[in-house]
Amino acid sequence: LAAGADSVMVGSIFAGTDESPGETILYEGRRFKAYRGMGSLGAMSEPEGSSDRYFQDASSESKKYVPEGIEGRIPAKGKLEEVIYQLIGGLKSSMGYCGVQDIEEMKRNTSFVRITSAGLRENHPHDVMITKEAPNYSAS
Repeated sequence: LAAGADSVMVGSIFAGTDESPGETILYEGRRFKAYRGMGSLGAMSEPEGSSDRYFQDASSESKKYVPEGIEGRIPAKGKLEEVIYQLIGGLKSSMGYCGVQDIEEMKRNTSFVRITSAGLRENHPHDVMITKEAPNYSAS
């Protein structure tokens, strides 16, 4: 948004929420949701699948598709409402850093600074083992 966008793609952010489609899986003591991108082989292969949106002819043979997405699992994130709350909090925080009141002003008055990979590492918690995960932070 700060770079001038009017919208953002957030499908994978919402994919792990309770309200998203997909089975909840317990794996190595942690909860995950099954995830399938719209360009995945599974999504294109369904009778009412997404093959047409990727300009591929519907076919009963899955090897005729050229997938542009994957299927896998992602960490479960809880309720959609909580994820959106964290996103709004991050947006408000970034607007505060930029000293702006609204998104339009953020588009006009934001500057970007290039940092080194060492600087990126320094900007994250380091020399500590995180013992309690925060809902809005992931080391990866």
